[in-house]
Amino acid sequence: MKNHYPGLLPKAHLWTDVALLNLSFFFAYIFRFESGLSTLFANQYVNLLLVANLVWVFTIYVFKTYRFTRLSYHFNTQLAAFLKAVTVHGAVMMAFLYLSKQGEEYSRYQFLMTYVMFISLSSASRAGAVLFLKVYRQAGYNYNRYGIVGKGDLATLIREFYAERKELGYRFSGAIDPSSEKNAIESLEAMVKEKQLDYLYCCLSEMNDEQVKEVIRMGERQRTHIRLVPDFRGFMTNMATIEYHDMYPIIEINTKPFSSLNEQTVKRAFDLIFSTIVMILGAPVFFLVWAAIKITSPGPVFFKQQRSGRWGELFYIYKFRSMRVDADKMGLQHSKGDNDPRITPIGRILRKSRLDELPQFINVLKGEMSVVGPRPLYKYDVDMLMEAAPHDFQRLLTVKPGITSIGQINVGYADTVAKNVERLKYDLQYLKSYSVFDDVQLIFRTVQVMVLGRGQ
Repeated sequence: MKNHYPGLLPKAHLWTDVALLNLSFFFAYIFRFESGLSTLFANQYVNLLLVANLVWVFTIYVFKTYRFTRLSYHFNTQLAAFLKAVTVHGAVMMAFLYLSKQGEEYSRYQFLMTYVMFISLSSASRAGAVLFLKVYRQAGYNYNRYGIVGKGDLATLIREFYAERKELGYRFSGAIDPSSEKNAIESLEAMVKEKQLDYLYCCLSEMNDEQVKEVIRMGERQRTHIRLVPDFRGFMTNMATIEYHDMYPIIEINTKPFSSLNEQTVKRAFDLIFSTIVMILGAPVFFLVWAAIKITSPGPVFFKQQRSGRWGELFYIYKFRSMRVDADKMGLQHSKGDNDPRITPIGRILRKSRLDELPQFINVLKGEMSVVGPRPLYKYDVDMLMEAAPHDFQRLLTVKPGITSIGQINVGYADTVAKNVERLKYDLQYLKSYSVFDDVQLIFRTVQVMVLGRGQ
């Protein structure tokens, strides 16, 4: 039997929240005035309750709080949508009280208590609903039957997806290979009738246009939902997006990370704000390091070197000097660690704590670097990686280099081809998805390395 209760869960949440809003208001009134509900309807509070209900209905309509599907029904997403609506509802209610000059006539304690109880009860109801549905569906109830047109790798991935997520409530009921069966559409329709399928997944890579049209017509006859599944494997990791040009969907492959205006703005704003804070609050540290280098080692405090930046453009990177002034007489070569005779005593401490990298925040403010990104490389390393992994390395060059990176944290300084390639693989993971939260996590991990003195 097919699902006869579509949209029941959103409606249940909607009316539950309306009931909980009113209950929270009533209980908050009782706790505040201890006079029972008998006086509620004899004063202005009943008007406030009416306005609160009207504003709530308007808010959830505008923000589509209860528009979700079986696949998108998760506690975190539901709670986020609910809290967004509550925040706007509270702001509108306060604006109403202010503009109507009635704020002094109502209890702030009752107002605040209403929202505390409403958020608590509604969050608990959502958690209970999600848990109940998960257990209920895993027990074999409230499930949708689905079939697949196709028997290749894509069909296997669809089956594995639902097999691993039984709480979604999808049960596999059969598959048809459109290329091997002469009367595939007729066999498919017979299977849909017999199994009473709710959904039919069509693997587009195994079907021609005429077969797709026939399946859609069959779905209309049998009242079965048709889901077309294109085979995007291999390039969806490049964060593909779909745009509609009139009625035609256009798939755009993002070959340049952080190329969208939104990503560029967010990342640049984060870099500027974070770097400014570090430069201001870290001024005493800057001065102490400057003094330590000046006292313990003759020569300049800062060291600059030409490195490869975004799109391979060269720029000068700034660091606190950690080697002797005459280090270049021993030839351009990678550091040999603690046993490198070119490193000064204070330089060893700076490298272990990563404090030698602090001046690079100047590069960030100048726009040459980012706080988080693949490390800028010297020409020797660029040539090495262009020979070992040219495609992957050129992908790294599409973003600004950073002061810290996931590759720097996990691998450290790379002085061999193997280490450079290993660090490259870690840094490529960073390009697959970007968020400020990920940057903050990497910064915290870097701080741990600095505090523990594990810099390599």
